[in-house]
Amino acid sequence: MADGLLIIDGEACIGCEACVAVCSYAALEMMDGIAVVNANCTACAACIDVCPVGALSLPERRRRGVSVDDYRGVWVWVEQFGGSAHPISWEMMGQGRRLADELRVSLTACVLGEGMASVAQDAIAYGADRVLVADDPALATYRTEPYAQVLIDLVRRERPEIFLLGASSRGRDLAGSVATELYTGLTADCTALEIDPATRGLLQTRPAYGGNIMATIVTPHHRPQMATVRHRVFEVPPPDYQRPGDIVPVPVDLDAATLVTQILEFIRGDEQVNLADARIIVSGGAGLSGSDGFEPLRELAELLGGAVGASRAAVDAGWIPYAHQVGQTGRTVRPDLYIACGISGAIQHRAGMSTARVIVAINTDPHAPIFDIATYGIVGDCLQVVPLLTERLRVALQHPQVAAQPGKSV
Repeated sequence: MADGLLIIDGEACIGCEACVAVCSYAALEMMDGIAVVNANCTACAACIDVCPVGALSLPERRRRGVSVDDYRGVWVWVEQFGGSAHPISWEMMGQGRRLADELRVSLTACVLGEGMASVAQDAIAYGADRVLVADDPALATYRTEPYAQVLIDLVRRERPEIFLLGASSRGRDLAGSVATELYTGLTADCTALEIDPATRGLLQTRPAYGGNIMATIVTPHHRPQMATVRHRVFEVPPPDYQRPGDIVPVPVDLDAATLVTQILEFIRGDEQVNLADARIIVSGGAGLSGSDGFEPLRELAELLGGAVGASRAAVDAGWIPYAHQVGQTGRTVRPDLYIACGISGAIQHRAGMSTARVIVAINTDPHAPIFDIATYGIVGDCLQVVPLLTERLRVALQHPQVAAQPGKSV
């Protein structure tokens, strides 16, 4: 019986239920005295080891992996919406270029959509040696099934060893669909990528256990090695529109089943907080002592044309929604100015904002770790300092000649 990934020899099964007891996914049950498997099976193989009669097995093709030497090249999926590429694509292109150079292979960009000539040229400028362009009206707007089928067909045909996608909502959705069908490993939300010189393997680093440790993950026996990369972790490389590259149109032959889902209408929701693209962020932490403490931060952020961020402690306390969280388990940001108010500076938080160009820290504890990375530090109560800072900046913005006078105070 093979309703799931596991194969059960019904004639050999003795109905001892040992496999049912050990399964952590409720994928096995007894039916008419014989074990049967359902779609919950993850092919973890825990049940195989406990079966006393050897009635359980996994398909050999799934167990032995692939010949990794048959796979070469680094690929990057270029996410686009309305004919414009998502900035995360160019961040990944910079990393893809670095990895490809280290492996001495080509860098390929995958562009899917309709009317993609301009995006394809941009991909070359940002580092691609070759751009595979699937240009078709069915791909004009992102849908999981057709996008996944196109990429799966391309990967099976050309066999890249590394495939990177942005950890955006679309990227996460697409990467999981592609990796599942290709039966390969996928590491989500990576913050670092390196090559193991001994094996050519991709070392994929991401936060784990709630951000308390950094885990490095490898995919030794399956290809391609797939990873999604967090936005704003890596810098966008400068484009070079003089560099050469090949644009290769690829045929689009979609199964009818992949086109079942139809987009009836696209409705833009209310504007959400956009920490990833904010040039100025005013963040609050446990030192605010409650949700009311974010009000002066919002006033300062509005005055500066910035966004309001938060530490995990403030989010976990329910003072502000998760969309504002900065750190390993929240957003990774790279603003020009980051003002940390009442944030101690735990390593998980610093990992998400330490690349800001200027960091201003306000904390009552002079030994807080946040001061170790701060450009400027203020030892004091942020609930008193921030309103004073806001008023001073308001005067400076409205009357710069007054604010510039020596000895002038508010």
